[in-house]
Amino acid sequence: MRKDSRLSRMLHVLVHMHHLEQPVTSDNIAIMLGTNPVVVRRTMSLLREQGYVNAVKGHGGGWTLAKPLHCITLLDIHRSLSEASLFTIGLTDEHTNCPIEKAVNLAIDDVLHEAGQLVLRRFAEVTLDKLAVEYAAKLS
Repeated sequence: MRKDSRLSRMLHVLVHMHHLEQPVTSDNIAIMLGTNPVVVRRTMSLLREQGYVNAVKGHGGGWTLAKPLHCITLLDIHRSLSEASLFTIGLTDEHTNCPIEKAVNLAIDDVLHEAGQLVLRRFAEVTLDKLAVEYAAKLS
């Protein structure tokens, strides 16, 4: 199953935008991520709807941060991207009448739910300025 890397990719972009301190075009972001500008615009528009970025049209335009990084958490971006599942582990549904399959699915589902809640709590604790500081420290 293919991994959904939108969260890490958008975090990457947002920290770069902070350091660039000028509008960044969808074309430039697409080059940075090795993707298509249409994909960038579609994804960035999700962040714009939630108030994390702005779009400026015309010459000298592009995407800018609408909020400082210390006001944005990993959870904010995760939710903005409408990511439904944190994990790609799936449950089987081939033998729905089998009590063993039911027990296995229940055990896996319980663990994934608990792990997911822990991940989301941690996401809420990490602001993007912490990522920017780690990036700046590696440059020095």
